[in-house]
Amino acid sequence: MNYGAERVSQINLSQVRKMFEQASPTAINLALGEPDFDTPKHIIESLKDALDNNRTHYSQNKGEPELRENIAKKLEKDNDIKVSSDDVIVTVGASEALYSSIQALINPNDDVLIPDPGFLSYAECVRLAGANSIPVQSSSENGFKTTIEDVEKALTPDTKAMVINSPCNPTGAVMEKEDIKAIAELATDKDIIIFSDEIYEKIIYGKKHYSFQTYTDNAVTINGFSKAYAMTGLRVGYCASCPEIIDEILKVHQYNVACIDTATQVACNTALTSSQDCVTEMTNEFQKRRDLVVNSLNDMGLDCVMPDGAFYVFFHHENPEEFVQKAVKEDVILVPGGAFGQMGKKFIRLSYAQSYDNLKEAMNRLEKIA
Repeated sequence: MNYGAERVSQINLSQVRKMFEQASPTAINLALGEPDFDTPKHIIESLKDALDNNRTHYSQNKGEPELRENIAKKLEKDNDIKVSSDDVIVTVGASEALYSSIQALINPNDDVLIPDPGFLSYAECVRLAGANSIPVQSSSENGFKTTIEDVEKALTPDTKAMVINSPCNPTGAVMEKEDIKAIAELATDKDIIIFSDEIYEKIIYGKKHYSFQTYTDNAVTINGFSKAYAMTGLRVGYCASCPEIIDEILKVHQYNVACIDTATQVACNTALTSSQDCVTEMTNEFQKRRDLVVNSLNDMGLDCVMPDGAFYVFFHHENPEEFVQKAVKEDVILVPGGAFGQMGKKFIRLSYAQSYDNLKEAMNRLEKIA
């Protein structure tokens, strides 16, 4: 008997998680996109205080009012996005924000543009909505930065929406302001919705982050606390948009999760409103690690572009699957680039969210098989 519903019959489980789960206890895992830093102490203390004060009851469906108000202030200050606290929904990570947004706004047989290479959940979320994923292929010669020309080539008569991720997982690419503005204007002109995944916004090196919602109302800004504040296990994200869009997303969010836990929202409020030095320190350390990894890979003859954001490098190899399997034997876990789309077939993703010493050791191990 086939127990699965038809809509999940073609869904693939994550190759990233598969690589993660096959790691030996002694392996250096460069597959998973999780900061290795501890959650900053002042955030943990805030969570403990919230629990001690019995902040364990239901939150509002959209989230705690104080947190939503401070998210709205953050969006105005950092992103030049003007929304009210009612235009924000606090979600179970950025993942739920993306899933609920797509379920709320996309119809079966709509076309949704997704980045190629791009994070593997995008295509599956679109498929679960009964819609069609249309790849927006970005060029390695351009550092995999999505351009307005890339988007225009992918447009179809049935395009309803697009998912865009900058800084990008798996490539670390950061889009240029001119392309973000041009794509936003295209979305307005053609009445296309942009799902803008900005979870790596704070992990950026020597460049400025720009948001689509600054330039169009046809955007859903998706962000969270996992990456910038090393809070992956606490599972808090959010989405923001215009009232007409947020009201639709709330319907899915409400009947899917009702609300997220209250105490964790208190901790997230502390993260937003206290010193951001912890974010700066972590980002500076990520930059040191990036430089080590990129320079080491290039010295091995493994062609690697210096990424501008996130904590991944996407390096070229003619036989990625073979190299990844050799790396496993050397106790280094990587992810074949084909997991992220057709344009990643000749690439490998490496996450440098590991200690500097572990990365040095991993580079020594990879040098044996390069």
